[in-house]
Amino acid sequence: MDALIADLIGLLDDKRVLFEKEHLLTYGFDGTAALSGEAGCVVFPHTADEVSRVVKYASARKLPIVTRGSGTGLSGGSVPLNNCIVLCLVQMDRVLELDEKNLTVLAESGAVTLSIAELADAAGLLYPPDPGSMKISTIGGNVAENSGGLRGLKYGVTRDYVMGMEVVLANGEIVWFGSKCVKDVAGYSMKDVFIGSEGTLGIITKVLLKLVPKPPAKRTMLATFSQMDAAADTVSAIIAAKIIPCTLEFLDKITIKCVEEFARIGLPLDAEAILLIETDGHPAAVEDEAARMAEIAKQCGAVSVIVAQTADEAARLATARRSAFSALARVSPTTILEDATVPRSELADMIRFIQQVAAKHNLRIGTFGHMGDGNLHPTFLTNEKDADEMERVEKAMREIFDYAIKLGGTITGEHGVGLAKKAFLPRAIGEGSLDAMRQLKRALDPGNILNPGKIFDL
Repeated sequence: MDALIADLIGLLDDKRVLFEKEHLLTYGFDGTAALSGEAGCVVFPHTADEVSRVVKYASARKLPIVTRGSGTGLSGGSVPLNNCIVLCLVQMDRVLELDEKNLTVLAESGAVTLSIAELADAAGLLYPPDPGSMKISTIGGNVAENSGGLRGLKYGVTRDYVMGMEVVLANGEIVWFGSKCVKDVAGYSMKDVFIGSEGTLGIITKVLLKLVPKPPAKRTMLATFSQMDAAADTVSAIIAAKIIPCTLEFLDKITIKCVEEFARIGLPLDAEAILLIETDGHPAAVEDEAARMAEIAKQCGAVSVIVAQTADEAARLATARRSAFSALARVSPTTILEDATVPRSELADMIRFIQQVAAKHNLRIGTFGHMGDGNLHPTFLTNEKDADEMERVEKAMREIFDYAIKLGGTITGEHGVGLAKKAFLPRAIGEGSLDAMRQLKRALDPGNILNPGKIFDL
């Protein structure tokens, strides 16, 4: 280890290599509860060339590398293997170019997502993906995990906005995939191979992103329901009416109570479900869609529909959803935020099943999420020091994921697989798909040094 540290300091400098045990503790975790590891050292490159040097050094010695941004991931993707090199990209944080003629932005992987969104906003443009951690998550991590967000129903996820990227391969070679061209079908779409690959195929060092014109108007409303099925019916009816809101979010009764205790925004504690609905676009279209969606919600049994009249009121209503995780995290020592996705038509069934599983295993589970695209977040309020309860949590998780698959869904809509969901992946995608992924991993990383053991085992 002493020789390794000396060599890495020689490649970078002594201020950008951490190896003292007390300094490494922070890098043993990401945002996933109950998962941790121990890094051998942490390095902070400033350029792709420095990343390349470290990777070439590690490749020659078969040393594992775990790439890391801000560590906000929720599947254990950046949890280190014992004695690995943690390659932390947070100091590669520059936004290099805003191209208003081509509606693109070029940024280093360590750039914080919110800084990109704010730069676009100042130019009258919009970067649509808005993961819940965007105030601190890095764009490289968003791409590596293919992050979603509240605007996913209308605008899609991170993958839909990546036009190009710079990647350091497992042999240290620096390559560029993609271009600023709206149409580009020259060869394989290699950038798409690396989106969502969770650091197992290459290290993303720069990202070229597509921007869109900023919508001139937006309307926000909050609909409350005394029955879960009525909320699900409202979602289906809105889509059937050929309206695609930019936000169509859901909170269950447990989450409503926790949010109200946390944020004090006047939510009805007797409601079974709440929908946060937002529409954006041309002012006339926004007013028409908002009125139609409010009417649809009432027809489907909404107890009340509050339409924000000012920007401050809209922000207050949006707090009901955006503070959900923070509110739930206050309740118990350990908060395990999961995600599972089902077809929209199966939402009510899936939510009822989660409630039944919670009762069966004597657990407290708050559920919220992106009801418009079928992505739910069952959130376990538990204590990782209670071995018996954690065993019940594991059983409940397996039942929830199995049922999601049975309904035609999947085990993750935006958090990724990492370590947390590796055991569930074979059933979710099948052995044929899993074998194809293994072949790709072997081709691009024959030494298995990049985030080994994540997603699947070789």
